[in-house]
Amino acid sequence: FLFSKIFISFFKEHKVLRDYTNPTYYIYNLGKYVNETYLRKPLPFKKIGLDAKIEPTTKKQKLFIFVLGEAGRYDHFALNGYKRNTTPNLLKIKDLIDYPDMHSCGTETAVSVPCMFSPYDRSNYSDAKAKSTESVIDVLAHAGVNVLWRDNDSGSKKVASRIKGYEDYNHDDNPKFCNEGGCYDDILLKGLQKEVDDVNNSKPIFIVLHTKGSHGPKYFERYPKSYQKWKPICKTNQLQDCTKKQITNSYDGTILYTDHFLDEVIKFLKKNQNKYAVGMFYVADHGESLGKNGIYLHGLPYLIAPDVQKHPAAVAWFGNDFDINKTCAKNLANKPYSHDNIFSTILGVMGVKTKVYNPKEDMYLKCYKKQ
Repeated sequence: FLFSKIFISFFKEHKVLRDYTNPTYYIYNLGKYVNETYLRKPLPFKKIGLDAKIEPTTKKQKLFIFVLGEAGRYDHFALNGYKRNTTPNLLKIKDLIDYPDMHSCGTETAVSVPCMFSPYDRSNYSDAKAKSTESVIDVLAHAGVNVLWRDNDSGSKKVASRIKGYEDYNHDDNPKFCNEGGCYDDILLKGLQKEVDDVNNSKPIFIVLHTKGSHGPKYFERYPKSYQKWKPICKTNQLQDCTKKQITNSYDGTILYTDHFLDEVIKFLKKNQNKYAVGMFYVADHGESLGKNGIYLHGLPYLIAPDVQKHPAAVAWFGNDFDINKTCAKNLANKPYSHDNIFSTILGVMGVKTKVYNPKEDMYLKCYKKQ
């Protein structure tokens, strides 16, 4: 805690160093071996939602995009009252639905991503359970939904490992969107229209776009220079070499770019409205600390982590043909929600009926239009 500014960003960028930290790594591996070999009983793999089926609720097939964000904290979105206009495009969308009270399952991607797509609430979640149980992505596939996962972050954490439609864009060589620091999130929309056009359009389509978002500590590499609206920025992954102002300026550029990306996703969906009933939901996997009380990045134990690490941003948008009453959804948007709601909400919006669906956790249960 005393030197977190120095070490948290250093070890975040150089994870391999833990392999050379003696003697702690030998002790860690010994404990891991004993735990996995003698203490932890392997759980049998559990398939869920085998009874899943699509019950159409719209005249057109659905095309739904779930944008999985990275480290996007709610209070740096101008939508939620932030002093800087970090969301100029989203503020112009009248029927956008903002969720100011969304909380995450964990404070790091490795926990939040498998947790939100699993049938387990945070209170019942464990890494072992998630790895031995199918996710909502599998349930959609069982129902016959066309499922596609495009990734520009750290992978699906095995959530999408059992579907054919997984694509990794982390190391794409497209010169327009990629450089030595990786690819900007716009890469996730490259060629997407062709993929939508090529699938079986007699079934609904569900697409996950896993973004790099606000992944630190190299915030400055997450967006083109044209999004460096607030200067000076922090141009290094060593946070100790930057002021809090520089770090915040760099981070706010990632939110400005996220605003652009979500606007592009909505434009993409609008172009497909003639053929599909379209909708989008965005939620980040967790929030981010930017130096308050000497705390940076994320990943602190949930019980002691500051609220900003557990309070991600979330928004939704639905086209006119989608079976959700937007006025109803807006009226309920200020209620407290969490990643626990994601599993059943996805099933609900996609019109998938199954015993693993929990109506009490569906954010739109009261807002579905009757046929």
